Amino acid sequence: MVFKRLLGALGVGGPTVDTVLDPAPVRPGGTLTGEVRLVGGKADFDIEHITLELVARVEAERQGGESEGLVAFGRFTVGGGFRLAEGEQRGLPFSVTLPWETPVTELHGQSLGVVLGVRTELSVAGAKDKGDLDQLHVTPLPVQEAVLEALGRLGFGFRSADLEYGRIGGTGQQLPFYQEIELVPSPRYAHQVNEIELTFLASPGGMEVVLEADKRGGFLSPGHDALTRFTVSHEGTEHQDWAATVEDWIRQLVEHQASYGSPAGYGSPMGHDSPVAFGPGGHGHGGQHRDGHRSGPGMGTAVAAGAAGLAAGVVGGMVADEVIDEVGDFFEGEEEEEG
Repeated sequence: MVFKRLLGALGVGGPTVDTVLDPAPVRPGGTLTGEVRLVGGKADFDIEHITLELVARVEAERQGGESEGLVAFGRFTVGGGFRLAEGEQRGLPFSVTLPWETPVTELHGQSLGVVLGVRTELSVAGAKDKGDLDQLHVTPLPVQEAVLEALGRLGFGFRSADLEYGRIGGTGQQLPFYQEIELVPSPRYAHQVNEIELTFLASPGGMEVVLEADKRGGFLSPGHDALTRFTVSHEGTEHQDWAATVEDWIRQLVEHQASYGSPAGYGSPMGHDSPVAFGPGGHGHGGQHRDGHRSGPGMGTAVAAGAAGLAAGVVGGMVADEVIDEVGDFFEGEEEEEG
């Protein structure tokens, strides 16, 4: 999806900018490539800088419910310091490295309903304009894909995926938000667990896998959440028995008796971060910060709820059309809002 935008700060006759991303999806920590294409206006203009900004649609909890907004998680200057002549056409190839914690948007070509974008900012003679907004597609790292497919083989189903603003206590999380993948429990654990939530926190040295279970209550005991964390390497992924490894993780999680709110729970709330406030469909500008606890409903997308297996559910095309429409509407709405 590519949007051509007139440099609004300069009015009619200003240069236009198109950013075209290379079509191949990129992995977290990988290299994103493409080209920024400029067309000169009705006069010469001095291009001060061209900046790419990575943005994500993120949910946040606040009093009165949940809201969502755009959160920037990376900025890269890819050009500038030249004069663009009247009517001149110029292409500027770029290559930037994504953060290791960049969320995954698709599995085997099927959308998970997570919205990421690349926004282009053009600065000309002191005036700035956020140019075009392009959808960013991110596929899993080999170790992430191995874990997801193991869950599918074990009978877990894909329910939804979203991005939550806040930090998970006790982890090495770097971004101000994290991805939460909600899973339907396999038949073996369905009587013990309502839902399992999975978060990947990748880094150059490996990956933290955070699992949270919404555990069912018994006749005399209420339900509660249990949370645990495991660390894996990027190396030797193809040689590991992931089904056995993940089965062991789930067993430990389900047998974990303490909720994360107790002293025996996992981690602790992190300190306050740069605050972001959200309004319905709005942008972050300042407000409350969530603590390290993971809670709250997902984004409510119609993605593959109750799928028989995680990989089978997604790969088998069980992603509802509404999700694809929602992603497209989001980008189109952002463009109209700023137009």
